[in-house]
Amino acid sequence: MAFTFFFRDLAPLELAVSEFCPRTSGRSRIRVWDAGCATGQEPYTLSMLLAEKMGNFAFRNLKIYATDYDAPLLKTVREAVYPASELERIPREYFEKYFEPVDSQGLCRVVETIRNSLHIQEHNLLSFAPVSDGFSMIVCKNVLLHFQHHERVKVIEMFHSALEPNGIIVLEHTQKMPDECTRLFSQISSSGQVFQKV
Repeated sequence: MAFTFFFRDLAPLELAVSEFCPRTSGRSRIRVWDAGCATGQEPYTLSMLLAEKMGNFAFRNLKIYATDYDAPLLKTVREAVYPASELERIPREYFEKYFEPVDSQGLCRVVETIRNSLHIQEHNLLSFAPVSDGFSMIVCKNVLLHFQHHERVKVIEMFHSALEPNGIIVLEHTQKMPDECTRLFSQISSSGQVFQKV
């Protein structure tokens, strides 16, 4: 469940970012939740994409809640140090801008600006209680497939309650929105599992 890599399943994230940035422009507080962040590659990828699109001033107002139920995984997220073998898929311009060498063995750390955009917290989605509320976007990929159908429905209903009006949710491409939840969201594009709260 913890296996992941940087810039994985990029198309829906890019679609969500393109929708997200105009909606949050000019705000002094912008909140995103990456639910089930494992060892951090996805929220750090999201942070890098947003840093490129938002500009320095707006990016300083961004906080990404990176949560997982597995506390040992969150230690890796906090350290933000990854071996070179895990960084080979990263586009060169992102790697050069957002990573710094740690030692001569090939370990690299995510730069401070990106690390500081994350609020890392232990959280169990099956508590069915949101980590906070007022989120402009929630990303939950490669997690819900591990839950039973009735659990997926309750988690997505929880996400709905944690989103601000017209907030965006990004789900894994292998999981369709459950029928019980289609009244809660409209799909932004048929090309990805990216939805807007209604």
